[in-house]
Amino acid sequence: MTSRRMFLAGLASLPVGARLGAAVAAPIGSIRRLDPELDRIVAPSAAVTVLARGYKWAEGPVWAPRDNCLLFNDPPSNILYRWRPKDGARPFLSPSGLQGPVPPGIREPGLNGLAIDSSGALIAADSGTRAIVRIDLRTRARTILADRFQGKRFNSPNDLCVAPSGMIYFTDPPYGLTDGDRSALRELEHCGLYALGPDGALSLLDGSHRRPNGVAASPDGRTLYLALSDEQRPEVLAYSLDERGFPTGRRLFHDMRAEQEKGLPGLPDGIKVSRNGHVFATGPGGVHILAPDGRALGLIGTGKSVANCALDAAGRRLFLTSSDMLAVVPVRPA
Repeated sequence: MTSRRMFLAGLASLPVGARLGAAVAAPIGSIRRLDPELDRIVAPSAAVTVLARGYKWAEGPVWAPRDNCLLFNDPPSNILYRWRPKDGARPFLSPSGLQGPVPPGIREPGLNGLAIDSSGALIAADSGTRAIVRIDLRTRARTILADRFQGKRFNSPNDLCVAPSGMIYFTDPPYGLTDGDRSALRELEHCGLYALGPDGALSLLDGSHRRPNGVAASPDGRTLYLALSDEQRPEVLAYSLDERGFPTGRRLFHDMRAEQEKGLPGLPDGIKVSRNGHVFATGPGGVHILAPDGRALGLIGTGKSVANCALDAAGRRLFLTSSDMLAVVPVRPA
């Protein structure tokens, strides 16, 4: 057997989600340059490469610096994966979210949005448990940080971020419930944007949106970005925050109606912010790379919906969770 045939045979024996690595996958999709400033972030020669395939819906990537790995989810399958260059994507937590039988009313039992706190612990939006949880990556012990607002259970926490102050911002649409807005499991009438303080105090920041989704804080902690996965309002909003981390106003940061009207796949979803304030916002067509003032610099597409994205610790790789796959794009620290 030739070395290539031996390699392919070994590759076929791996779980589907671990079969592809950056060295063997062909480039896909496209990178569209909308402003010359994009060249400072993405080299003209850069390409999108698939790292792994075989997921029901890949979501919530986050780089874990202490373990030098990427963590991401498949919420419908209730599995958290860990990706490392040497061994690809492997299951790390299964079940990742709901710990027990999945009732008919739960559509996505697994974890969704992920973040790493200052201690290195995983903070997660647990769609199945309908809670915000902390997971020790060494022991895998789970702690529920919040699961109710004013005594009523959350809908299905979807995305979150940890601000420099330690404040956890998260969103709570009904995507994880089988019947969505009409679910008999719903106890709250609104879909909220919340803040959970280091002292455990929970505050509703905004309950006016139909589909609040991706959320990210600026490096200085003075701006909070919110994606609306709303067909009628495919927008990214920016909230000005005071010194305590609470909103003092909001504005339209970026409108994605033009891309939606072209029929490009996806809606505003996950968001990440670089150390220099550039915003990577998923939406129709892929990942929209935006300047700190909201200008569109470029669009990274895979040909499929991109749910979320994450930068590695050095800011040199942008990972994309796109429909049934995990992909990566080399970037320059931005």
